Amino acid sequence: MAVRTLAAIGCALAATLTAALASQQAPFDLLILGGRVIDGTGAPARRANVAIRGGLIVGVGSITGPARETIDAANLVVAPGFIDVHTHADDVADRPLAENFIRMGVTSIVAGNCGSSASSIGEALTRIRETGVAVNYGTLVGHNTVRTAVMGRVNRPSTIAEINRMKASVFAGMVAGALGFSTGLQYVPGTYARNNEIVELARVAANQGGVYATHMRNEGTLLLEAVAESIQVGRLVDIPVQISHLKVDSPSRWGSSAAALKLIDDARARGMKINADQYAYTAGASSLSIRFPAWALEGGDDAVRARLEDPASWTKIKAEMQQLLAERGFTDLSWTTVASFRPDPSLNGLSMKDVAIKLSGSGSPDAQLEAARDLMRRGGAAMVYHFMSEDDIAAIMKHPSVSVAADASVVEPGVGAPHPRGYGNNARVLGVYVRERQVIGLEEAVRKMTSLPAAQLGIADRGVIRDGAPADLVLFDPARVRDTATYQAPHAFPDGIPHVIVNGVSVVRDAKVTGERPGQILTRQKSSRGSDRTGSLFAR
Repeated sequence: MAVRTLAAIGCALAATLTAALASQQAPFDLLILGGRVIDGTGAPARRANVAIRGGLIVGVGSITGPARETIDAANLVVAPGFIDVHTHADDVADRPLAENFIRMGVTSIVAGNCGSSASSIGEALTRIRETGVAVNYGTLVGHNTVRTAVMGRVNRPSTIAEINRMKASVFAGMVAGALGFSTGLQYVPGTYARNNEIVELARVAANQGGVYATHMRNEGTLLLEAVAESIQVGRLVDIPVQISHLKVDSPSRWGSSAAALKLIDDARARGMKINADQYAYTAGASSLSIRFPAWALEGGDDAVRARLEDPASWTKIKAEMQQLLAERGFTDLSWTTVASFRPDPSLNGLSMKDVAIKLSGSGSPDAQLEAARDLMRRGGAAMVYHFMSEDDIAAIMKHPSVSVAADASVVEPGVGAPHPRGYGNNARVLGVYVRERQVIGLEEAVRKMTSLPAAQLGIADRGVIRDGAPADLVLFDPARVRDTATYQAPHAFPDGIPHVIVNGVSVVRDAKVTGERPGQILTRQKSSRGSDRTGSLFAR
């Protein structure tokens, strides 16, 4: 009994001492009170306070104490800041507040996707550090950027010497801090590359513990073949694969998402790390050039223009465009909309049928192709493409290895008619696919925006709410959150996301942008395999 009494006294003294030490500590920088904490792991929500000090989460639970600032989160969900692993925000230093991202709860972004990145990763990251940005930022090394620097836009296989030069560029980018290597195999010049070139370059990223992110060669009529090629690269190189914006973009192939997901599941069952990301819209966005045959885009702008102006070449190009449209289940280009055409902004927001009517007085299928030719001759355009089905979107969203990513750039408010995903993607998942359609649950949606993308790209320490983690947080109202941007009026921020915190600093407070720039450069997690990998940098 005496021993038990002494033990009790000891516990009481320890508790008193702990409380006394806590009272002597500096106050919390921020204390978030009474929110429904969804920690990002997929675990059920729980009521808890979250304490922040020095840019880190220092307590989750019933923790109390003095704080310089407090937020009453009684009616809000407190989640890890959303991580978007597929953006085209390579120019974030030019618009460092990244308002369209932070207003939808995104606190970390990864650029350099679809094979397009800064030519010097080191210089790009240095500029971002010196400028200061509102979000955490990481990037990939882009294949198209590297290939263009070595070979231009030539349509032929690379030589061993050229592959070695490209590998050196990828290596330099990885050493400078890139998270991995990306391809855009539907775009020039990446579409001209053979599989062996991709394997050799991906191996460089693998040896540095990076990932391989791919905009595949085809996302519709040859979707399954493209998924198989992506998996093959991962198998040959032993590298995690991220399939970018997984979709079925051809009405003639709608429903094939199930077969594509099965290929991914089968590869994962064999021990491979195959993942994907997705945006929550039935329309995509890309360049007008992607509608033209790849051979017609070889060389520079002058070479492309010469082919378009040559009657014989244009006849061949148009015939191939008509064939490709038919294979995909289309009869014309009326499903395409101009997002940005710099030579004539009055065309922004118009369908290609309306563009044809405006330019020629006819909206016939042939007139639409002629209008596309005219826009390409004047430098091309950014486009929005309506070509997916809701059933495929839901099927892909339900898959546990598919994260949420907007595939957007840092948008300049009021300029052009961009895809609304750049303003509303995360809010749309929460409002439409969780609350309204109940495609996935709330905790699963948060996991797909936080810990899952962090794990997919090996981003260190982010994507969860726990003691010691960086204090990247988003507070949203689950009953109110919704996207407000539409295809007709895309420049609109979402509702129901009043607070966003990056590294302990509020970048959105009471639904207003604070102007703070606390973002950091995202780094790769240490890889038990990547640091030990060996292999020659150069092809033989």
